[in-house]
Amino acid sequence: MDVDLRPVRKLRESAAARSALGPIIEAVCASPADLSRLRLVCDWIQYKQNFREPVVGRPIGGPDLRGTDTEIAVDLRRCTDIDLEAAIKRALEDPGGLALEPWVPGRDSCIWRFNALYWQALSDWERATGQEYEQSLPGGESDARNTEAARELILELFRIWDELNARRALPDELYVLELGVGNGNQARTWLDEFVQLDRRHGRDYYRRLRYLMGDYSPHVLERARKAVEHHSERVSALVVDATRPGITLGFLNNKAFLVYISNVYDNLPTDELACIHGRTYQVQTQAFLADDDADHIVGQFGTDRPALAKVIDRLLRIGPELLSESAPGQFPDTRTAVGFWRAVWEALRLRERYVPLEGLDSYQVTAELTGEILRPLIEGDGDVRMHVSNGALSSLTGTLPLLHPFGRVQCHDLFLTGSRQYRTGFYGPGKYDGSVVNWVNGPLLQLVASRRGFGVQFTPFRQRPGSNITTLTAQARD
Repeated sequence: MDVDLRPVRKLRESAAARSALGPIIEAVCASPADLSRLRLVCDWIQYKQNFREPVVGRPIGGPDLRGTDTEIAVDLRRCTDIDLEAAIKRALEDPGGLALEPWVPGRDSCIWRFNALYWQALSDWERATGQEYEQSLPGGESDARNTEAARELILELFRIWDELNARRALPDELYVLELGVGNGNQARTWLDEFVQLDRRHGRDYYRRLRYLMGDYSPHVLERARKAVEHHSERVSALVVDATRPGITLGFLNNKAFLVYISNVYDNLPTDELACIHGRTYQVQTQAFLADDDADHIVGQFGTDRPALAKVIDRLLRIGPELLSESAPGQFPDTRTAVGFWRAVWEALRLRERYVPLEGLDSYQVTAELTGEILRPLIEGDGDVRMHVSNGALSSLTGTLPLLHPFGRVQCHDLFLTGSRQYRTGFYGPGKYDGSVVNWVNGPLLQLVASRRGFGVQFTPFRQRPGSNITTLTAQARD
């Protein structure tokens, strides 16, 4: 039996978690599992809301999964108040439940359809919860909204523009792009600070400024636009798919002096790959509802059990408002349909399995990249499981061509800055209020950007020491 204990800081701080290690081993040994084919992984899952039970089983093997090894994964945070022997026995059995999809790679899971629905129908969700989505973040706000950080960015832009102006190489229009605009506080803070600094600077750059706000959610964009109404002549709002920015923003190619991104990459679809005993696997997932949860939802909303998966799929296709209009007997108003949506989201779980890859070159990371790019990160250094950050990679590689030769991308997000961090903890997926969060594979983004002639640096978010947010800066190498 292999035992993989992820040595996170929380383990050292939790006497209860440490004291559970012995009982976990005893429970595994008392189980009916073939210990010679068993792998035990102990994590500390930092997200109170996530997609896993405290103890889960994962087959490791071929597509038909016959005669496979098994991985038992235990969440040390939640394992102290459960019957470990019973939980491990259940993890080794057929999990049952109501499957909402076939086995798929992580980025194709319906959890991302729920994520998309959250942003598309955010106003309905917020009315039901009585709070704006930023209030559901740790601390109730984004770490990236900060006047001092805005001032630093603006003064650096002024320095670049002054040098270009002195060489008569400064364009008439000065483009700045923000992706993921939130409630508009960042844009308002940045633009207000820009006006004050520009007046002191005396160059009249504000008159030439073109500030573009891009977001996936029309509701979020409208709220952000209202927050910057006093800058309306300088601001444009555009609906943008963050994973394919060039489709909407291609007119910006080689023009943007700054692309500012905050808390976007951690909310984009991603696969996971794993290297176990020298072999590379793709992590496949299947979203499901436990039998008890499915029965509760059926009883609460009057849905037939056999039809429940179809009703959920319909919700994801047309949203709560149209679901109510199309089935008024079952969902008499939008609020009831949102209640159904929230109940399903709360109960939603993921089961996982490891399916071998024939070779990294057979795996497509993005339309342009194969898994070969991952080889230096995932092979040759023991067992590891990591995010591929497919959506974040597509976003970054689609954003870099937008930059002016003296432009930069600045992104505040949950970045891992070394691949070895994946050996020491759990980094998602977790649940926020109605959306998905995963930490982002920074070394992979850095490697891909480097092959395109851009340097990527990671620095702590200085304006709030102790924050999990890290700042990525990307710009063309000299």
